[in-house]
Amino acid sequence: MPKLGRPVVPIELTTEEEEFLSNLSRRKRAPVVEVKRAKAILLMAAGLSNKEVAVRTNFCAATVGTLRKRFVEMRMEGISDLPRSGAPRKITDDQVEGLVAKTLQSRPKGSTHWSTRKMAKEMGISHDSVSRIWRTFGLKPHRSQSFQISNDPYYVDKVRDVVGLYMSPPENALVLCVDEKSQIQALERSQPILPLRSGKPESQTPEYFRHGTVSLFAALNVKSGEVLGKCYRKHRAKEFLSFLKEIEIHVADEVAAGREVHLILDNYCTHKSATVSRWLVKRPHWHLHFTPTHASWLNQVERFFAKITTEAIRRGNFLSVASLVDAIKSYLEEHNVAPIPFRWTASADRILEKTAKLCKSLS
Repeated sequence: MPKLGRPVVPIELTTEEEEFLSNLSRRKRAPVVEVKRAKAILLMAAGLSNKEVAVRTNFCAATVGTLRKRFVEMRMEGISDLPRSGAPRKITDDQVEGLVAKTLQSRPKGSTHWSTRKMAKEMGISHDSVSRIWRTFGLKPHRSQSFQISNDPYYVDKVRDVVGLYMSPPENALVLCVDEKSQIQALERSQPILPLRSGKPESQTPEYFRHGTVSLFAALNVKSGEVLGKCYRKHRAKEFLSFLKEIEIHVADEVAAGREVHLILDNYCTHKSATVSRWLVKRPHWHLHFTPTHASWLNQVERFFAKITTEAIRRGNFLSVASLVDAIKSYLEEHNVAPIPFRWTASADRILEKTAKLCKSLS
């Protein structure tokens, strides 16, 4: 008995189409509906009926039939969603171009940057439309970033020197990033801190009592991630020299084994004082490497300072300087139980290339 029903159009794939659809059907980050359509077309090409394809792909039979027809007519373009009908555009290309140009080239009167509502009033459109256009073109007038170009005449040499210690340190050497986090305030909140609750973050009053300050001197071992730290009430050359002596005691065994000590420092005056220089002259196995002026971000210990500030200091409640020092010591002890070194990935060439681009944009 002849088979009844509409004739099914066979699907024949080229080698390129089959390869593309196979890759798409296995792709995890592709749109789910496109992955299902790719699988359905592969099953059609294998000779399965619309009902069999529907069962395997969780489509209805009518959808599979439509997909088969679309693929025969449009081939690979039939995989993606077709443009849908809707209301005609009310904002012309000229208006979009004018809005983008005004955002980039002007400022509103009396303000430093445009807001969606100010721009909407200026252009005669809704603020939602302004927001969509800004998102499309990646414009964020409400945001601002800071930068500082180093004026160090030896900037290139210092960048290559410091980054070289990170990415290819000398053999049989110990590389330490040294700096101080000065003027850490022991702040006591004037009212009790409300704890974290379901649906509500921890809350604290912005008012506080000051109980004094302390400076944290720290030395970060670039290879192991271990941090040697000590707190002082001041951060003069006297305290810095005292901390260098602490480092000397800490690395005594490694120095005795013949290892050189390389210290990465910024250009703070206490690091170059006569007292410190006289002390270092007697220790030829110690080598100092200074970061360029206005480029202390090259010192990895700055990243550790940001970490301890976020995790132990900023939200703390300290009744005295002693309690602040105890909190810092506790954090250092916990950090050194299982230290994880920071991974430096930016080469010197990459840093210098970005600096050159910034200088070019300013000029």
